[in-house]
Amino acid sequence: MIHPHSTYETLRQLADSWGLVLMTVSFLVLVLWPFRPGAKTRNDAAATMIFEDDDNG
Repeated sequence: MIHPHSTYETLRQLADSWGLVLMTVSFLVLVLWPFRPGAKTRNDAAATMIFEDDDNG
């Protein structure tokens, strides 16, 4: 007699395969996001923002 997979087993297989791929892609996107072309000006502004005071903006 063939037993259908339970919901837990199905979700676990999905997490083991595509979940790992999705997490790896998400990690790479988040790590590489600051290094994209055109982000230098925003990164420099964010890095020096704490040194600007209210009077000398």
